[in-house]
Amino acid sequence: MQNSIAAGRRLALRVVSAQVVATAIVAAGFAFTGWRSGLGVLAGGGTGAVGTAMLALRMFAAGPSTAGTALARMIVGNLLKWIVIGGGLYLVLAKAGLPGGSVIAGVIAALLPQLLGLHEGWARS
Repeated sequence: MQNSIAAGRRLALRVVSAQVVATAIVAAGFAFTGWRSGLGVLAGGGTGAVGTAMLALRMFAAGPSTAGTALARMIVGNLLKWIVIGGGLYLVLAKAGLPGGSVIAGVIAALLPQLLGLHEGWARS
């Protein structure tokens, strides 16, 4: 088991990269229905990827720390992530007026790689 900060940073980079790739693939599919749909997927997926990047920066920017500090970083990072996603969705849906279905598809495409096994232990087997 690797518990180093470097392993966490590598995992975070892999997750954000997978989110960007998944968003681009789904956006290419939605682009066939219109440029606004493709842009909606990119905006929604980009919001999810930026939120995850904020979480990773909060958790892994500093050096080693105690368990309580690491837990606090994780909690604050997750709060920041969902604030970024919520604020981004508000801007994309309410202010920019992009199609809601494609925006939500982008968010789902961006958050799905976290659920499908981009964990350090599964990547080695």
